[in-house]
Amino acid sequence: MGLNVTSSTISLGEGSTPLVPARRLSERLGLELHLKCEGLNPTGSFKDRGMVVAVERAAESGARAVVCASTGNTAASAAAYAARAGLEAIVLTPAGATATAKRAQARAAGARLFEIRGSFDDALRLCRELGERDGFVLVNSLNPDRVEGQKSVVGEILEQLGSAPDIVALPFGGGGNVSAVAAGFAEAGASPRLVIGQAAERATTWATAIRISEPAHGAHVAELVGAGRVEVVTLSEDELRVAWQLLSHQEGVFCEPASAAGLAALERLPDVEGTTVVCILTGHGLKDAGAVDEGGSNPVDATLEAVLEAIG
Repeated sequence: MGLNVTSSTISLGEGSTPLVPARRLSERLGLELHLKCEGLNPTGSFKDRGMVVAVERAAESGARAVVCASTGNTAASAAAYAARAGLEAIVLTPAGATATAKRAQARAAGARLFEIRGSFDDALRLCRELGERDGFVLVNSLNPDRVEGQKSVVGEILEQLGSAPDIVALPFGGGGNVSAVAAGFAEAGASPRLVIGQAAERATTWATAIRISEPAHGAHVAELVGAGRVEVVTLSEDELRVAWQLLSHQEGVFCEPASAAGLAALERLPDVEGTTVVCILTGHGLKDAGAVDEGGSNPVDATLEAVLEAIG
């Protein structure tokens, strides 16, 4: 689980994402905070780590197509790696519930994308049924190859930081990444406190990447919670927005809204002062640029005086 890019024949150079010291947020929170910027993976999210493994193994098995349900990032990743492997990608998304940029990514890579009249959970149910048919392989995180690939983030964190952090914070959508991170640290013989942030309004949250009512890995996450390995923090929409804005305004790191759930959860913990923390930011901000309120456009005259007046 080191820093070397995978040797897969369909690799796009996934992994080796930066671990960025967050100095201003560290001062704000009274701890040492680092941001693992997974949005710098090839398709802009952490999904690439596991998708490269899942799609390559699907191709090796003789599949003709990979299928996935998605709130957007899985779709973009599956489409890209399917294109690399010469496979068809079939994607089901909830109608009107995914960011435009993510749908565009999937379509640009040649995926057949269908919006269904239903929830993500309906889409996943249909994909699981389709994945049972000959020639089709499900590449959602229920596929163990996805989880296996996503564990690589742990090795990178340990190598970049030089030791295990006290706390690792990340979003909780379907639970696949949580499961992978927990497994990775267990295999490395490390046991940081794993804190995961979920939206209180799971079915309708503004953070579309975690808009999942029924987490596919919910039972496993509950086991991790019961074993004392994971803590779940339930967040309001306002808490998610504030954390998302802080990352850009204080550190210049533009992530998609769901990525801020780890930081928002960290803000809620009462006993973190003096600790070393890694927040895993799962996707790039350009994945959901529509979340940014650009305000009204007010052109100014092309003179220095007009610009100075506008600046105030």
